[in-house]
Amino acid sequence: MLTELGNRLKEARLEKGMSLDDLQTATKIQKRYLVGIEEGNYSLMPGKFYVRAFIKQYAEAVGINHEELLEEFKNDIPATHNDDIPEKLSRVQSRKNLSGTASKFFDILPKILIVVFIIGVIAVIYYFVEKNATNDGSKSAEPNDTPGAIVENNLPEDDESKANDQDKKDNNDAEKEKENKEEEQEAPKQEFESIETSGKNSVYELRNSDKFEVKLVSTGETWVNIQNGKGYSFFQGMLTKEDKESETVDLTEESEAVLVIGNSTATDIYINDEKIEYAVSPSDFVSQTITIRFVPADE
Repeated sequence: MLTELGNRLKEARLEKGMSLDDLQTATKIQKRYLVGIEEGNYSLMPGKFYVRAFIKQYAEAVGINHEELLEEFKNDIPATHNDDIPEKLSRVQSRKNLSGTASKFFDILPKILIVVFIIGVIAVIYYFVEKNATNDGSKSAEPNDTPGAIVENNLPEDDESKANDQDKKDNNDAEKEKENKEEEQEAPKQEFESIETSGKNSVYELRNSDKFEVKLVSTGETWVNIQNGKGYSFFQGMLTKEDKESETVDLTEESEAVLVIGNSTATDIYINDEKIEYAVSPSDFVSQTITIRFVPADE
């Protein structure tokens, strides 16, 4: 049975001469979901949080202002919610706490290793200095039966040469370690920062990076749309663990990207292979719109 909302959309589709197959191709929404929208049978949807997103895509494809349509029939559209969000969020927070502790440990590990290495070098140098001083003192204390005799170093020539070579090697290793540390400090790490949030919308800035690559990964089932700042869509459609699990888009030539996430509780976002946290909690808004402004490293 057609609802008033479904009838409005169907009439617009027929006026454009589009079949359900044509609409499926244009929106990347499965045909059975499109039929559910026209008939008002929202139980066919994969989740209530998809209803508004699918209606929006349908309306845009047939030339109807989706904002006015959603506002007019807001009482007929089920409110978005997800009963398993608390459990998912609990698992997400646990992983976040564990990864945070491990991250802090690995951050200080290189510093600990450098300190231990330097202490070891100092100990080796101190050992050889003390050994040479002891040998020199012992030799000076021995009686000299021959007037004008020359006192020789008791340290065998081969051992002395080895000690000198070891000192040089230790010094070279310390210099190389220092140079490597300075090079690591000079290479800036990319900065990804949330600068603004408003309801389900959030804005980020990406800095200190020569590339801008976005990867969306489904941990369950989600609908996504990847656009540039001018509204051009590089990809839109469903991501599922059973079918198409992820989508990667290189946006290095773009100054801005807009990510429309239908189910944020089942969507992981990676920027240049670095997983980012949602600035707006998925428990507050399951469907989110994320804008990312790219500032290249040379600017």
